Amino acid sequence: MEVSKKEKIRKLIVFIAGQNIIYWVFLLLILFFAITLGKTFFSAQNLMNILRQTAMLSIMAVGMTFALAAGEIDLSAGSVIALSGCVTAMALREFNLVIALLIGIGAGIIVGVFNGFIVAKLRIPSFLVTLASMGIIGGLTRWITSLKSIGISNLTYIYFFGSGNVGPIPVLFIWTLIILIIGVLLLNKTSYGKRLLATGGNEKAAFFTGIKTRWVKMSALIISATSAAFAGMLYVGRLQGARYSIGEDLILSVIAAAVLGGTSLFGGKATVLGSLIGAIVIGIINNGLILMGLDISQQMFFRGIILLIAISINIRTHLKSKI
Repeated sequence: MEVSKKEKIRKLIVFIAGQNIIYWVFLLLILFFAITLGKTFFSAQNLMNILRQTAMLSIMAVGMTFALAAGEIDLSAGSVIALSGCVTAMALREFNLVIALLIGIGAGIIVGVFNGFIVAKLRIPSFLVTLASMGIIGGLTRWITSLKSIGISNLTYIYFFGSGNVGPIPVLFIWTLIILIIGVLLLNKTSYGKRLLATGGNEKAAFFTGIKTRWVKMSALIISATSAAFAGMLYVGRLQGARYSIGEDLILSVIAAAVLGGTSLFGGKATVLGSLIGAIVIGIINNGLILMGLDISQQMFFRGIILLIAISINIRTHLKSKI
């Protein structure tokens, strides 16, 4: 009886830790930087900078949440940022704003359909498919731009999809909230979200209950690529120009944000809000390390250590909760 009680207490602690690890990490980071940096970290300007800097990462993390929830992964999302940003910038030179936006989003949808079709219909693991498409997209972007940067002079685009503010709130953060709300409603309040989690949790069981699991996996990869495309459009709006290499180094941070937030790498468990918090945590780490005066090599070292510890705890508690 005594062993049973201890086991129940252990499982309760594991459950609480697993559900709230991201919030503990968030609070500890805030406390640490508050002590070491004081008012410099908590200035209104710095906090707004964090929100701007993490907007694209947050939006991509929301899309990645759907891919991971389905038991898949999208390694091509970073390359989609560059492709979408570049074709949008090029379209703004030839067409009006609406057409340019449709072309930018369309690029992401096409990539998502390509990835999803091969994964769902040919049954090739998404890791291999998106790894290959990452190279294809990267090469295509370099090809169509001839390795040249593309400036954006459309002030309306720059304001609404880049550097604008509504009062003190950056437009980029408003877009983040919109994507967050859409993601939360789609995952938690629709039958699609239930089918997605069921497919990621046990694809065979989901299939025998009548769920079209192939379509679910394909749609999840489309959502991931489309969110990356939209992030790319915001990225070039903020930079007021596009380059073939923008965003390609974000993919590991995107996956880390989703997993850190509580989404399982093994499928079947996902939280859109957690992914957003995970992205903000990464943004806080980056911002705090810069303010502490660390050089780029030191930032990379300590950021990697912090993320490795946090993600390891998250995954370990998730696995233990199943025991």
